Amino acid sequence: MNQWISIMLVAATYIGTVIGAGFATGKEIVTFFSNYGALGTFGIIVTCYLLTFFGTKIMLISAQIEAYSYKEFNEYIFGKAWGKVINFMIFIIVMSVSSVMLSGAGAVFHEQLGIPYLVGILVTILFVYLVVMKGLKGLFAINSYIVPLIILFSLFIFISIFDQNLSLLIAPFLSIEMPKNPLWAVSPFTYASFNVVTALVVLVPLGKEVKNETVLRWGGFFGGLGLLILLLLSHFSLLVNPGTFAFEIPMAEIVKYFGKFIHLLFLLIIFSEIFNTVTANVYGISRQLKMSFGLKYNHAVLIVLLIIFLISQQYNYGELLTVLYPLFGYIGLFYLVSLLLKKIPNK
Repeated sequence: MNQWISIMLVAATYIGTVIGAGFATGKEIVTFFSNYGALGTFGIIVTCYLLTFFGTKIMLISAQIEAYSYKEFNEYIFGKAWGKVINFMIFIIVMSVSSVMLSGAGAVFHEQLGIPYLVGILVTILFVYLVVMKGLKGLFAINSYIVPLIILFSLFIFISIFDQNLSLLIAPFLSIEMPKNPLWAVSPFTYASFNVVTALVVLVPLGKEVKNETVLRWGGFFGGLGLLILLLLSHFSLLVNPGTFAFEIPMAEIVKYFGKFIHLLFLLIIFSEIFNTVTANVYGISRQLKMSFGLKYNHAVLIVLLIIFLISQQYNYGELLTVLYPLFGYIGLFYLVSLLLKKIPNK
């Protein structure tokens, strides 16, 4: 495979793993950045630097130690005893996120298309199973289509808002006010740590399978750059529409002005990002279960899908983003510090 194609596939897979339903709906971006006005822009820049640095480092370490799953990776970073504790925490976090994403898929089918909630969930599970059984090639395939679609859609919304009035883009920066909530300064770090921890389940096997250091470094760089562009496009679009911040799906309040076709495309984007997140998480967790318990890969996949199906109705979407995501982010800060202190091993 051409090296640049490999780099772009690694970048697209990283982007596709990080962005989820909260990203597409805008709720995640509002919670961590847009709530803090123009200062949220600087938070996004810091976040994407951290995502680029730590995402690339995880892949490089994994390539060197040939970690099959995040189990071996965490044991290398923390040692066997603490590694088991960290593995359990990551398992809980990733399964929680996956369950809520699956629930979100059912909600998209039911609330927006009139298809029964359970049918939406079962259809999603079926497609996830088919892709995950293809392994890393399956992840590469879906991300090579979904990520460009997401970028084009975000560009369309951005251009539609600012095409006739570029002064709207500058206005938030002319009167920057210090947010009353002091957490604005911590938000970039909690957002980055949460996403690094959840992306770990894919980045580790990605590093092992690809191995080529040049591909991984450039893939990490372009992945971080893509995330920066996507975050900024959505953030600016939301920033000039502060009335949308209170809604569960802020971007829907913007998109509804562009007609029925764009609304349907928006639903496709949301489902695609949900699908991406669930597929990546199931792939990573299944590898970990296979390694830990000696299961067949397809059995591990079925077990993971069954678990997230059973608990997919236990969380409220809005509560997850505004409460659990920041909480998981604070937990992840400890992980980032530990990863920062660990050197990449020599060949």
